[in-house]
Amino acid sequence: MICGTVMAHAQLTVDEQSRLVGDAPLDAGPRANLSGRLNREDVRAAMRKVGDWQNARIAKTPDEDWTFATLYLGLLSASHTLDRAAYYRTAVDAAESFKWKLGPRETHADDQAIGQVYLELYRDDPEPDRISALRKQFDRVKELPDDPKKPVWWWCDALFMAPPVWAGLTQATHDPIYLDYMDREWHRTDNLLWDPKEKLFSRDESYLKKFERNGHKMFWSRGNGWVMGGLVGVLSAMPAGDPRREFYIERLQEMAASVAAAQGRDGLWRPGLLDPSSYSNPEVSGSAFFVYAMTWGMQRGVLDPGKYAPVVSRAWAGLVRQIYADGRLGNIQPVGEAPGAYTPGASYVFGVGAFLLAGSELDTWLADHPSFATYTSVRKPS
Repeated sequence: MICGTVMAHAQLTVDEQSRLVGDAPLDAGPRANLSGRLNREDVRAAMRKVGDWQNARIAKTPDEDWTFATLYLGLLSASHTLDRAAYYRTAVDAAESFKWKLGPRETHADDQAIGQVYLELYRDDPEPDRISALRKQFDRVKELPDDPKKPVWWWCDALFMAPPVWAGLTQATHDPIYLDYMDREWHRTDNLLWDPKEKLFSRDESYLKKFERNGHKMFWSRGNGWVMGGLVGVLSAMPAGDPRREFYIERLQEMAASVAAAQGRDGLWRPGLLDPSSYSNPEVSGSAFFVYAMTWGMQRGVLDPGKYAPVVSRAWAGLVRQIYADGRLGNIQPVGEAPGAYTPGASYVFGVGAFLLAGSELDTWLADHPSFATYTSVRKPS
């Protein structure tokens, strides 16, 4: 079965594989008739609609790229929430097809992202082979000298791709050296790209002095969503008593406050966080990660539900409105590095992964807080 899957994958042309990552039709058809209300039944219905559509498109074509790694994480999370064995099988098949190895660029964060999938599967079934190649590679990488002119994670989205893998490897092996490496490298990126005034991350060093048409500094929605997802991944793996946790919690709190202030009237965020009027479409992949991270923070007691539950409620309703009748999740900005334009039907695997992560986290919150409506009675002022 695996051999056949790999062969089918190898026979795909570059264009065919690109279409599996996503596409942007001019007309994606009618929108789905789904409820965006925050109850477990409706949240699960929206997740199932999107997850079934996406899984059917990619289940037999594994990919180790960061785009698919993000999707596999969402599918794994949703497989437990929805009791969908097919989603879980997709992630396992992908891991087995690549023999539990990372991508070809040894130090590149994009090629390390799939390590999060291997670690999730290892937690379910701690077979040593599931993380042995990962550990050997990281043992080599951690000995490499830092480039004094450029962090190894030199773009902000890398903070989702790699740090949770390094922190997760310490969690799996109980060897602190991987977490130590992660913390050192995170701070190098943070020192370069964190804006202490706006409390957001520039995409990379070249964006430190780039501005939107309205004069505000350019902050990419998806990039900052990825950072918040990375903070969740690191905090989830870091020991509860680790004194370094406070730094990451504070970053999550600061970013959540900045993001909440930039929320659009439709509940979602535009590609450029501080210049929404320059972008007509919402950006779903960043918005979904904002929902995921804020809900995670509320569930763990580090974000105030009185402030963030109304933000999450509006955002989830906005996300559900981007689902088409066939299950396509639209308004996901294609692969890029800056705010830009795209069609409403644009759908890419990483945005679906973020959506499924957000839905699963919401389901967990709703299970523990059935009176969610008491938090969402406050409405954003007009």
